Amino acid sequence: MKSISFRGCGTALITPFRDGNVDYDAFVALLKRQTDAGIHFLVPLGTTGETPCLDEQERIKLLELTREHCGGRKVIAGGGTNSLAQTVRSIKLLEPHGADAFLIVVPYYNKPTQQGMYEYFKAVADSTDKPLVLYNVPGRTGANLLAETTLRLAEIENIVAVKEASGNYAQISEIIRNAPEGFSVLSGNDDETLPLMATGAAGIISVASNVAPRLMVELAEALMRDDMDTARRLHHRLTPLFRNCFVESNPIPAKAALAAMGLISNELRLPLVPASEKTYALMRKTVAELGL
Repeated sequence: MKSISFRGCGTALITPFRDGNVDYDAFVALLKRQTDAGIHFLVPLGTTGETPCLDEQERIKLLELTREHCGGRKVIAGGGTNSLAQTVRSIKLLEPHGADAFLIVVPYYNKPTQQGMYEYFKAVADSTDKPLVLYNVPGRTGANLLAETTLRLAEIENIVAVKEASGNYAQISEIIRNAPEGFSVLSGNDDETLPLMATGAAGIISVASNVAPRLMVELAEALMRDDMDTARRLHHRLTPLFRNCFVESNPIPAKAALAAMGLISNELRLPLVPASEKTYALMRKTVAELGL
């Protein structure tokens, strides 16, 4: 099972809307833009995709379209909730529709203990034959999956990677240093792509690559071949995008950027609302400076 690996840059895909409905045509066009840019893998139905606000049929169709238009790339589908029963149900719902693996977030709001997290992820792993990618993002969940717990979970056969968005370099470095063979660490923060990949992370699950997929692919590939001069140049060029994608809650700024580029309608589902005019202007300036 650990033979499946995720390396390079994967995009945490946004979900475009038009007049309140999922804009599937725009989604397919975004997928083509990703594959044309050489993206390494795709991640639909995550936080960036506003998945809590999608119904079951929308989620199924988005996953099916991702599989149909992925060009043979690996697809990691978001499947986590804050309830074991609901997470298992979500995986069973989506399993027939093209996911190579599932991204399972630390249960949010519940604030489980480390043992609670371990038992939860173990139970999820026991419920499916699919590979699982842990997702640690304490800024959204209110609970941090410690390195010790991640490494315990890494011993489970079908837990194959972690998306680490804690921002705690010492914690992430400990996971990289002590992970078993075949277990991948993926950065969950765009601005940490360079330091984490330079010290052993396998790649990045990126928000910024919705906006600048080719540049993010170039950054990841430079790091994979240890071309630090190129990686540093790209990192500094992309830093304003990394920063500005989070001036409001993700994916508000990323959607503003894509709308400014004429690729989607600037729509979100409540409780998220479109970017303020100030943020829209900032993202329009950001994409112009990147030549997008």
